[in-house]
Amino acid sequence: MEHVFKFIFESRHAFIQLIDSLSIAELNKVPEGFNNNIIWNFGHIVVSTQTLSYTRTGIKEGTSWVKYVDAYAKGTKPSYFVEQAEVDELKALAISTIEAIENDYKAGVFDIITAYETATYGAVMKTIEDVLTTSIGHDNLHLGYAVAQKRIINN
Repeated sequence: MEHVFKFIFESRHAFIQLIDSLSIAELNKVPEGFNNNIIWNFGHIVVSTQTLSYTRTGIKEGTSWVKYVDAYAKGTKPSYFVEQAEVDELKALAISTIEAIENDYKAGVFDIITAYETATYGAVMKTIEDVLTTSIGHDNLHLGYAVAQKRIINN
C-alpha cells in the first residue's frame, strides 16, 4: 500500500501546483459549460476521500466532523466566493487528511469495514485498499476537470 499512498500524495501535490498557478479569481471562476470551478473540484477531493474512508466504511458516523463537507460534498456546487484563507486550509487538509488515513491504515483501523458501492464508478468497495485505489482515480478525474477548466479560463 505504500505505493498507493505515494501516488495519492503525488497527485495531490500536482493539484496544489495547479492551484498555486492561478489567481483567487481564476480558482473561483465557473467556466462556460461547467457547473463548478477549480477550487470546488479540489475541495471535493479533500472531503470525499475522508468520507469514503471513514463514513461510508462504517468507521465513523456522519460527516459533521469533515471540515467543508457542506460546501464540497457530492451533489453540491459553488455557492460562495472562496477566499485565500480557505484555499490555503484546503491545501493543508489535502495532505494532512491523507497522512491521517495512512496512519490509521498502519494502525489497523480499517481492518474491518462495511462494503459499499460508489456512485461515480459503480464499484463495490470491500476493503480499504479498494477505497484508496478508487480514490486515486477519483482525485485524478477531478484534477483532469480542473486542468480543462484552467485551459478555458486562460483562453
